[in-house]
Amino acid sequence: MNGAIEAVYIYDEHNRPILTHAYTSRPLTATQLLPIYLGHPSPRPNLIYLPNTSPPTLVFSLIHSNLLFLLTSSSEIEPLLALEFLHRVIDVLEEFVGAPLISHKVESSYDVVAQLLNEMCDGGAVSTTEPNALRDLVEVEGWIGKLLGGINIPGKPGFSSTSSNSNMSAISSTGTLAANTPALPWRRANVRHTSNELYVDLVETLSVTLAPSGRPLAAFANGTIAFTSKISGVPDLLLHLSTPSGRQNINSVMELPIFHPCVRLARWRENPGELSFVPPDGRFVLAGYGVDLLPFQNGKVGSTNASNLKLPVSLEVKTSLGPTGSDFEVRLFITKVSGQGNSSLSGSSQGIGRPGGRGGFGAGIGSHPGTSSTPALEDLVVTIPLPADVRNLSEIRASRGDTTYNPGEKVLEWHISAKEATAGGATLRCTIVGPLSDDDDFEGNGFKLEGNYDYQEEAYQSAPVKDTSPEKTEEQKDARKVAQNKILMPTSTSVSFSVKGWLASGIKVESLVIDTRKSRGLGEGVKPYKGVKYLTVSRRGVEIRC
Repeated sequence: MNGAIEAVYIYDEHNRPILTHAYTSRPLTATQLLPIYLGHPSPRPNLIYLPNTSPPTLVFSLIHSNLLFLLTSSSEIEPLLALEFLHRVIDVLEEFVGAPLISHKVESSYDVVAQLLNEMCDGGAVSTTEPNALRDLVEVEGWIGKLLGGINIPGKPGFSSTSSNSNMSAISSTGTLAANTPALPWRRANVRHTSNELYVDLVETLSVTLAPSGRPLAAFANGTIAFTSKISGVPDLLLHLSTPSGRQNINSVMELPIFHPCVRLARWRENPGELSFVPPDGRFVLAGYGVDLLPFQNGKVGSTNASNLKLPVSLEVKTSLGPTGSDFEVRLFITKVSGQGNSSLSGSSQGIGRPGGRGGFGAGIGSHPGTSSTPALEDLVVTIPLPADVRNLSEIRASRGDTTYNPGEKVLEWHISAKEATAGGATLRCTIVGPLSDDDDFEGNGFKLEGNYDYQEEAYQSAPVKDTSPEKTEEQKDARKVAQNKILMPTSTSVSFSVKGWLASGIKVESLVIDTRKSRGLGEGVKPYKGVKYLTVSRRGVEIRC
């Protein structure tokens, strides 16, 4: 596939085109493309083929911050390449224009956006997409530059037209930017920082499904290793990862790992768990991975007991309670989880953990809540979706926290604050009210209107006499109500939470070492501060079936 990216379009939240950038060929205009794209029935996939255009066109789409990004190509192109390019465009725009990415920022910084798109793709072929390399190629004026933009200051590039012309002539004569182009495409040249700091953030997102009995059916964790480098020169770093069973089992825990281009893959293959790299300047994603929290046991999937799946919370749901089966009960059990423990790093700074639950590497660090020694459970919310036939909840009783019921969306949320999220159990019991039926009486006056009343005498006299004898016994009525209320019970319950200082997979950072022999420009005697943070997030990711 030698396809080319022909154009990139950006639309605002009102489907108004705010940017069109064509690279090659004669692509469709923004006003021509949008109706064809919106004409495709929802939900629209990320790749749509338009055979009726001339020529037939492939349209790749992404929606981010209420902005619609479209990419077109009239030739066969690798779909992952096009979608990854759109993701890179979004990341770079947030880096240069600012996050969150809104239409006003894009429109007010069109000169910068145009430069970025020109450097990221050349004639339809993907070129420079690393933010650090783009900073050396794209000129971004600050507020001082905008204030003094009309003043000619001799000797200052960017303000003097003479210096700009001389620079352009020098570039055109040599054909290269050897003096300004960094040796590593992901790191800026001549990086300088007054405070040298290195931070490692391990974030895992849970996706767990439990059977009504509590037995886990599926449990996965998607992990991300975010790294922040604020260090001068060109440092060469070595990061060691391990698992509770040792570093030798890191390959069996981390499945399908992906790495930033700065990571030396040969070093990882020879010694799994060792990440050797020269970091970009600033914050970036060093690696990503997946973890199966329920591995195969004796050839069977999901044979792990619920006790072997270490989670900070567990749920138990009972439905059709009470004499008429109109009650359901949710029991929440909060357990204390052990953190990742402290790491020992050679040459690391000793000190108190930084704010936000980030602990420094060294002995005796991490005594504050939210650190690796004392995990903290926060943002605990139990979400109970209800069937559409539920009319109301007549009674809601919670032993802890607060509840919020949204009748329009048929969702009940149970919020438990961080102070109340202590180890132990909590109970939520609710009574549902179903739709009105023929047997229901109006609560206000105790009577109801039945049938079609006609005041003509003949119709009144010819109407059959209603049998006032009880048709059904009380047991039969209760059984019917139980059957009716059974279909009004929730079918699933999910829980959201975040735990600072704990990872479900048990992966931890053992050490972070700076290779002084390979590093350049670091300075003698410089010992940067090193910090690590662990975070587990579940956004309705733990679900129990009822």
